[in-house]
Amino acid sequence: MEQERHGKKRRFHEFLENYYELSKNGTDVKTEIIAGMTTFLTMAYVLAVIPGFLKEAGIPEGGLYTAVCLIAMTGTLMHALFSKLPVATAPGLGLTVFFVSTVVGRMGYTWQQGLAAVTISGVVLVLVTASSVRRIVLDGLPENIKTAITAGVGLFIALIGLKSSGIIVATETGLFLGNFKESSVQLSVFGLLLMLILMARNVKGALIISIIATTLLGIPMGVTDLSKWHGFVLPGGVGDLFFKQDFKGLLGQKDVFSGLINIVMIVLTISMVDFFDKIGTLLAIASKGKLYNEKGEVKNMKKALLCESSITIISSFFGATTTSTYLECTAGIAEGGRTGLAAFSTAVLFGVSFFLSGIVSIIPGAATSPALIVVGVLMLGVVTKIDFHDLTEGAPAFFAITLMPFTMSVAEGVAGAVISYVVLKLATGRKKEIKPIMYILAILFILKLSLT
Repeated sequence: MEQERHGKKRRFHEFLENYYELSKNGTDVKTEIIAGMTTFLTMAYVLAVIPGFLKEAGIPEGGLYTAVCLIAMTGTLMHALFSKLPVATAPGLGLTVFFVSTVVGRMGYTWQQGLAAVTISGVVLVLVTASSVRRIVLDGLPENIKTAITAGVGLFIALIGLKSSGIIVATETGLFLGNFKESSVQLSVFGLLLMLILMARNVKGALIISIIATTLLGIPMGVTDLSKWHGFVLPGGVGDLFFKQDFKGLLGQKDVFSGLINIVMIVLTISMVDFFDKIGTLLAIASKGKLYNEKGEVKNMKKALLCESSITIISSFFGATTTSTYLECTAGIAEGGRTGLAAFSTAVLFGVSFFLSGIVSIIPGAATSPALIVVGVLMLGVVTKIDFHDLTEGAPAFFAITLMPFTMSVAEGVAGAVISYVVLKLATGRKKEIKPIMYILAILFILKLSLT
């Protein structure tokens, strides 16, 4: 019996090795599982935050936690099995806010009509990804801008971590240092220093060790709130959310002309922001984990984008918004995650979260935010590859790096870089260096900015 069990275990490991090519990617099963757990812990907050936003749009609250868990698990599992990249997905925070505040709030559409727009944008992205447009866009982006995207994403991630930790606070007049007398800020600093020390000493699993240790230390400090634990509970059903898109209402809510203009604006905004968020994040993740094929291209980029576009459509059927590849995946990559096995580990934990809303909710931001700061430190190093001596190259790269954290959007950083690149090259008589797709992208970004 013992020999048979060992035989099954060996065959299972051989299957994982062959399917994910672990040795070829310089990793192993243990490393991938730890990486997947790290990714989950750093992005588990979405299970509480996204439902909180969506209910403000009038979406029935009862099944939202279940829906977000289901979408995150399904989308991440698609990556694990199809793109085989160590990434995780869930309804995106930026586009969720756009959905609630602009589509439903300012523009006056119902949440059912808004979900119909999300479905349409998902279909558009599937068509764009399946066509040659994706490749043309990637080939058309200058190398300095691609490199700047990685650095910009790093700063973006670091800013998120600094704000959620309380080390930096945002006010109406700007960003300032937080109150270091607060226990939560002190705990964040402890977690950050512990994480940096363990990583500097090459301790395996440094991030997840720090997250767990910081969470435990937060109990006597009063930061880890054990009162949020409410045991193992069955999640709410999604019957009130399933297949509620109102396509007829979306198309006929206003007069034909203004209604069509509004719909085009919504779909264009969602599609462009989503497309460049996904590309920017995948480029940054690939750079951090060296996830390139023999041609120097991001591994399985097309499959990854198809996964994301497809899960966006599925998400709209369950009452949630456009999905995103989360920047927090870079925390798992920093732990050594290199294949879809890490994503599989994350997907399993999202599945388990159906019944663990209490445990997920007690992990404080002070424990997870240091991981984002550390990842930002690691990703910013690529700026040394950017040619800042040539202002027509350096300035667009600078705009990408700075606009991403300051506007809290990867897509806005890409927009600033693309528009400034085209203008500067034309103004200095270097239009031969501009690839045709850059003109099209610049026009689309200007149109998007003018419409919103």
